Amino acid sequence: MKWTWMLGAAIGMASCGLDMPKETNSSFETMTVKKSDIELPYKFSARMKGQNDVTVTPQVSGQLMKICVTEGQQVKKGQTLFIIDSRNAQLELEAAKANLQAALAQENSAKLEYESNKNLFDKKIVSSYMLNNSENSYKQAQAAVAQAQSAVNRAKVNLGFCTITASVSGIIGEIPVRTGDQVSPLTQLTMLSGNTTMYAEFSVTEAIVEAMVQEGMKATDVEKYIASLPAATFIMKNGTEYPHKGRVISLTGVVNAATGSLTSKVSFPNPDGHLYSGIQGTIVMPFAEKDVIVIPQSAVVRLQDKSQVFKVKADSTATAIDVTIQDTGNGQDFIITNGLNVGDQIVATGANNVTEGQKVLFPEEVKGE
Repeated sequence: MKWTWMLGAAIGMASCGLDMPKETNSSFETMTVKKSDIELPYKFSARMKGQNDVTVTPQVSGQLMKICVTEGQQVKKGQTLFIIDSRNAQLELEAAKANLQAALAQENSAKLEYESNKNLFDKKIVSSYMLNNSENSYKQAQAAVAQAQSAVNRAKVNLGFCTITASVSGIIGEIPVRTGDQVSPLTQLTMLSGNTTMYAEFSVTEAIVEAMVQEGMKATDVEKYIASLPAATFIMKNGTEYPHKGRVISLTGVVNAATGSLTSKVSFPNPDGHLYSGIQGTIVMPFAEKDVIVIPQSAVVRLQDKSQVFKVKADSTATAIDVTIQDTGNGQDFIITNGLNVGDQIVATGANNVTEGQKVLFPEEVKGE
């Protein structure tokens, strides 16, 4: 009775025109694997430095009388930054000037005596000994004048050192001293960063340089190659992209034994003063990869410990194969370094929806059904 009912139900369903479930095939976009060139955004951690980072220290010792600037202030070359007590320097200058006047008077007396003895010697009134003595005294007086003049000049310089001015235009850094402090040539007053042009310094790994050389470049041409690269971008730590592009200007020719890298420097214009010495960020530079297999990320199935793509076989069925991928950094493509060959047919989109052995139909085939 039970089997009769089930059979009758099946016949009834068929007679009512209800279709039984059947296997369906899906359409997927496919692509033929080929090699192409791609530009990869290489990223390097970098630190900014001013065009001229100058440590400001006094040339003379004394009490700091006045601080004329504030931290972070933009200053121009020649602008007064600090003033040191100049009273001692002024006294030294006055004393040096007095010594110079005394030396000049002594020189004048020695000159008169020498000229007088010379006339008397010509008349055979005095001996050559007296003439020579007076001549030597005159020369000594001349030397004393020169020495006194040098002391005056030195005192003027020391007096000038009491007023410390900016050697370059730039930004004032931290000022660790206060008015009234005793300072000396060993005291750092501040750091002055010339910020019209800023330099981002970063390390290029030896492996990257070797990759360039492997592509047929001579080691001696590496610096020229990097200098000719397209403009570099600076990304600040908060993710903001600095609006002005930079250019690579140098690459050290010696690998750092401790880090195994070479130091490179990118120059950035800083017309608005938004870049400061010491800030950190990321340099993004485009490097060209030639003759590599590039496929869309939508073609790759990412598993926990491996990556796969679905290769289309001759019977139009898909089979999963393991591949080794390299991120391009553009959010769209992967470079395949192992697992695929030129000419292979693969599923290009929707790979996550494909199952092993599934028949992959082209859109034209679907429309024709």
